[in-house]
Amino acid sequence: MDWAFVHKTWDKWASTNIGYSGHPLKAALLINYDPTGPSRLLSTIAEQEGIRANPIELSHFVDFIKQNKLQSELFIIGSNQYLVTSIHENWFSARCINTSKPAGEGAIVIQTAAYILVAL
Repeated sequence: MDWAFVHKTWDKWASTNIGYSGHPLKAALLINYDPTGPSRLLSTIAEQEGIRANPIELSHFVDFIKQNKLQSELFIIGSNQYLVTSIHENWFSARCINTSKPAGEGAIVIQTAAYILVAL
């Protein structure tokens, strides 16, 4: 996949969808992902907006996806724990279980051949 195209598309999408008041998302991550690669290689954060994620912490999240534990375990991003609520062919949604916000918080995770997009 052409990295320049990915970066340009991310910038255009992130600038109109991620931010504080008035934007639909508070944060997003784009993670390089190779499900056939050796487990000793860490997935890298290709892009991030509204969050500063640690690649080592995200390795647990990537393992969660690789091991297909969607229905049996929680996953953690930052200080939030998420429980998967809906699973579809190439994406799933999750609800934050330790939020203090009355309306709740959630995540949508989309998996492509080369990336994992996490929208919070």
